[in-house]
Amino acid sequence: MSLKLSNNSVRSFSTIKDLQGLLRKKELSSKELVTSYLDKIQKEDDSINSFITIDREFSLKQAEDADTQIAKGVVTPMTGIPIAHKDIFCTKELQTTCGSRMLQNFMPPYDATVIAKLNNSGAVILGKTNMDEFAMGSSNETSFFGAVKNPWDLSRVPGGSSGGSAAAVAAGFAPAATGTDTGGSIRQPASFCGLTGLKPTYGSVSRYGMVAFASSLDQAGPICRNAEDASLLFNIMSGFDPMDSTSINSIDEVAKDFSSSQDETPQKITIGLPETYFENSESDIGLVEIRSQLEKLGHRIVDIELPNIKAAIAAYYVIASAEASTNLSRYDGVRFGYRCEKPQSIEDLYTRSRSEAFGAEVKRRILTGTYALSVGYFDEYYIKAQKVRRLISQDFKQAFNEVDLILTPTTPGTAFELNSLIEDPIKMYQQDLYTVPVNLAGLPAISIPCGFRAGMPIGAQFIAPAFRENTLLAISMKIQEITDFHQQLPAGFS
Repeated sequence: MSLKLSNNSVRSFSTIKDLQGLLRKKELSSKELVTSYLDKIQKEDDSINSFITIDREFSLKQAEDADTQIAKGVVTPMTGIPIAHKDIFCTKELQTTCGSRMLQNFMPPYDATVIAKLNNSGAVILGKTNMDEFAMGSSNETSFFGAVKNPWDLSRVPGGSSGGSAAAVAAGFAPAATGTDTGGSIRQPASFCGLTGLKPTYGSVSRYGMVAFASSLDQAGPICRNAEDASLLFNIMSGFDPMDSTSINSIDEVAKDFSSSQDETPQKITIGLPETYFENSESDIGLVEIRSQLEKLGHRIVDIELPNIKAAIAAYYVIASAEASTNLSRYDGVRFGYRCEKPQSIEDLYTRSRSEAFGAEVKRRILTGTYALSVGYFDEYYIKAQKVRRLISQDFKQAFNEVDLILTPTTPGTAFELNSLIEDPIKMYQQDLYTVPVNLAGLPAISIPCGFRAGMPIGAQFIAPAFRENTLLAISMKIQEITDFHQQLPAGFS
């Protein structure tokens, strides 16, 4: 499907780089481009449900401002380029819901740092994308605003919690989108939707204005059609922020120009394959082609061991739930968010406001986290989980003494059917088997398309040492130069 733009035609699946060229050459205006995307969303998103909030007037005003800058010759990296934002980032003039009834009418008084950086680079906000409630989920079925469907197969999930962002890009509603990754919530949806998703090193992208789920795990990152676009966006999003106490203040490590990553890949690197990651995986078939291409490029593939990875899921859900329990305690019906009608007492206010506004999965994690932090269980669960976390970090550190990158499947399988796991949280949590260890260790990782199984996309995950996003992006670009998995489109939206 094409976007009709003033006697020009540009595909709705164009990359950021392609759109940059068209705008700079003035073959189309930002207003025309944004109008076409908004029209496509209005016409087709009912079948996907990828957006929660669209403010057409707001978006077109930003586009007009971008056109004014282009006419003046004042062009920044994203000037006039539309982008969608996961509805977990505070936006000053757009409501931010986190996919929850609790924040259904919340209008933030400021922009998140990620939003501000992209706005300052000239990007145009298309809207806020659907997500699992407070980022808690692996399927984008827990949103108060309804489930999101996968454009490759509308009977399947797009992955979570950034499923709305991934579905929007996969369906051609946006050239790129922001997401957040607490235990795989950028990489898993990217894998399920045939996209490229980058989870940065913890602390390399500001968390200020990003509504917290699990503060020691959450990281923002881009979801794009290819690694080149991901590199461009990460270059804008990354960097020290004094407003975020977890932000890393290291010019040498963080403030690099990642847009030049394709020039930084060593001629030959060593890539590790951990045997544990390939047990019971349906996705390793997609890695055969990737491995073949890597070997053709001259890279060495070796087997490695990560002995404590099997404990990652249990440790992750204890830690993440404990932090969620603490972070969500602020939603009490008093300061902001949903408030029940006619409370009879302060206890009734707290109880009913939280009971009525939080969904089942959020309640489950709050209860799990509160239990893990309670007297008598803190040492048995939370402290033990933190010890496992340290062991997993040590496993990665040891592995990176031997290899430059680690290659794994992104997910155990392809996108599963809607409603198939929603009643079985244990099986749902297992979908994060290959992604949560990265978050526990605070490492960067990227998922890129590597094939198909029964018509559904499969993702390959590369993991790197901290602050080696340039290597991740470079190797991904090289692979995407010689494969075309990332260029395949869902039939119903192409």
